[in-house]
Amino acid sequence: MESRLNYYGNPFAGKVLKHLVSASKVLMDSTLPHNIRHLVEVRASQVNGCGFCTDMHTKEAIHSGETSVRLNLIAAWREATVFTEAERAALELTEQGTRIADGAGGVTDEAWANAAKHFDEEQLVALMSLIAVINAYNRINIINQQPAGGYVVGQFS
Repeated sequence: MESRLNYYGNPFAGKVLKHLVSASKVLMDSTLPHNIRHLVEVRASQVNGCGFCTDMHTKEAIHSGETSVRLNLIAAWREATVFTEAERAALELTEQGTRIADGAGGVTDEAWANAAKHFDEEQLVALMSLIAVINAYNRINIINQQPAGGYVVGQFS
């Protein structure tokens, strides 16, 4: 499979990506735990079917010390015993925030309240923003049919 165009080499796309990358850097510096960030990026990418982002974020998570057991169980997190309550709350918010069109009411009050038990206001803002940013990246890569499998850790650093 080949991408429809060289999005990452396109000058206009570079102007767009500059802002997404800037938002991503702000989120990396937030107080949201890094392991939560990795779980959110992988789960949203799985839900959206973005192979490129799933490849990228699982490799980055492994590089940061995440285990293969936990990464392999993200798609089945509800049945898995390897995630904390905070991680579960973040994964639920990620799924509901990613599948907005699938539910008539968007994100439920219950999912929000559960996340608010585990994260302070800054972390909630970071979590919401991270969900939005990874969904934007997923959509760009899916629309462009960006091939998966060749990502190298730190490629976009």
